[in-house]
Amino acid sequence: MGVSREDKLFMTKHLSTLIMAGVPLSESLETVRDQASPDLAKVMKKICDDVENGSTLAKAMGKHKRVFDEFFVSLIEAGETAGTLDENLKFLAEQMDKDFSLRRKISGALMYPGLVIGATTVMGILISWFVLPKLVDLFNSFQVELPMTTKVLMWFAALMRDYGTFIVLGFFGTIFGLMALVQMRPVRQVVDRWLIGVPFVGKVVVFGEMGKFSRNLGTLLKSGLPVVQAMEITINTLGNLQFKKDFGEVKKKIAEGKSLYSAMSAKRYRGFSKMSVRMIDVGEKSGNLEEMLIYLSTYYDEEIDNVSKNMSTLLEPALLLFIGVVVAFTALAIISPIYSLMGGIGG
Repeated sequence: MGVSREDKLFMTKHLSTLIMAGVPLSESLETVRDQASPDLAKVMKKICDDVENGSTLAKAMGKHKRVFDEFFVSLIEAGETAGTLDENLKFLAEQMDKDFSLRRKISGALMYPGLVIGATTVMGILISWFVLPKLVDLFNSFQVELPMTTKVLMWFAALMRDYGTFIVLGFFGTIFGLMALVQMRPVRQVVDRWLIGVPFVGKVVVFGEMGKFSRNLGTLLKSGLPVVQAMEITINTLGNLQFKKDFGEVKKKIAEGKSLYSAMSAKRYRGFSKMSVRMIDVGEKSGNLEEMLIYLSTYYDEEIDNVSKNMSTLLEPALLLFIGVVVAFTALAIISPIYSLMGGIGG
């Protein structure tokens, strides 16, 4: 099913509002179905039928794992059990809103550098493939000693003239090959671990995963789920395999009887900051772990915002400087022999 995140958020918000207003569940589901997108409406139709036949909402939604993940279904189930379905739906909508906002902030910070890099790459390929090869014969006809910059440019132009098609196809083939390679779990495990240490990018990864972990675990614990079950569900919501592995070890220690703080501090994990571990310790000792985890998620969201802004601020001048150097080198390589030729003619 092609149900978008926006469709899912729309459904969650409206279903929460209708149930809070006292509208029966089956009627609320039908109302949401009538207002949903075609793909979501198909799913909602099946959910409506299951609920009318006596199924719980959680079980009905659990049949559509591509649309409703384990975290979503677990919160629905907890809400139905505790009689707080409307509150849990509202909380789910708020968390989804935060996720969208976070994605928009990161996308916005990377949009300008991405556009510059993309446009530069395309223009560079087009110029190298169609323009520079024509300069080879022109410069070869000059009866002057060519400067080193021009010789380098001519070598590259001749290379593109003779092997341009293979170079461009090889370039894009390498990119798609690397993308496919990274999807393989052993390779992705190495890449995900490596990403944690990359300047700026590593901070975004760490803050993003820790924020998601803190928010989801705090939400599940607040809904009354046991800590081991809540940990297992939360781990499945993470995207970075290294964090999945590390929190998997933490979950095993908790299952053995250790506290969350003891499990997280038993080993030096790269993504766990001392501050977050100490705050979890304080939350456990004060009996307020859920609220402390949710506070941590807010802190990490703000840190991602700061890092993404700083990253964008630093990348923009660096990209402009790089483009300026390339343009200056190309201009110098083209103009220098023309000046030399004009000087020889004038002499």
